[in-house]
Amino acid sequence: MDSTFPTPGHLPVKAHDPGTGIVALGLARSFGTVKAVESIDFIAAAGKVTALIGPNGSGKTTLLLMLASLLRPDSGSIRIQGIDPEQDARSVRAILGWMPDTLGVWESLTSREILTTVGSLYGLGKAHARARAAELLEMVELSVLADTPGRVLSRGQAQRLSLARALINDPQVLLLDEPASGLDPGARVQLRMLIRDLAASGKTVVISSHVLVELDEMADAAVFVSKGRTVRSQTLAEAGAQVRGYTIGVLDLPALRRFLESTSVAAVYQPNLENVGGTAKVKLPGESQATELLAALVREGVPVSAFAPSSGLLEETYLSLEGGTK
Repeated sequence: MDSTFPTPGHLPVKAHDPGTGIVALGLARSFGTVKAVESIDFIAAAGKVTALIGPNGSGKTTLLLMLASLLRPDSGSIRIQGIDPEQDARSVRAILGWMPDTLGVWESLTSREILTTVGSLYGLGKAHARARAAELLEMVELSVLADTPGRVLSRGQAQRLSLARALINDPQVLLLDEPASGLDPGARVQLRMLIRDLAASGKTVVISSHVLVELDEMADAAVFVSKGRTVRSQTLAEAGAQVRGYTIGVLDLPALRRFLESTSVAAVYQPNLENVGGTAKVKLPGESQATELLAALVREGVPVSAFAPSSGLLEETYLSLEGGTK
């Protein structure tokens, strides 16, 4: 997604306890004459998964680097569990797990050695680091590769090892940049379950990803950014209540058209050239209205073969922000 959103003015920020999770307000960061981040407000609650969504070049990576205390903002404030990373970066890094989009491995070290080495950097004793490494290797299903050099790991295996590395210090706050990249379908399902479990344990989890359908399954809330600015903050419950596109498949398209026209539901029709069936795309203001329409179609005897959203919840918001249609 390389398009960009329109950029409205400064958005109000909901109240949040500054002592928990992440609170970042008015962030700006430039690289020479390039303004990577102009005015971003970002809040992520403890015990929740917050998605960070935006097109390429919107400032997501720069924001994550600032939250990870690896880049100093030109202006604005950040609090990680109430701690200012500019004033006490060491304390922030002690409670934070960071998984960048691509993170190389020490090629000559094994998976176990990589994790124990990182554990020692966090001050874990030798025995504790080995025990923690074994626990995490099992969690990400790399136990059979525990003594395999990093250079022979596949992209997906290296990605799982990177997640384990981010968890070595049992962080309170977890920043994940494209964590599902390179994972096969089964590993993606396991990742979703693991992330939900981490949030349920009280951790603050932030995920940046372009795969919006997967975020529907993981996230509790989302922050949308474009051109270095926050353009919307939204919970998944709010996303479910918004106007949303639905695709209706039927065996008798003329019957569907007659019904929708009689109920003043606007639709775009696509006939099936082989028979009288086809599909219609409609916009409905929320899931309850979709349920009512489906029930009415069944009552009227319209032969419905499919009835489903045309896009995911967060994808619908993304498309509405960039002015596109589904």
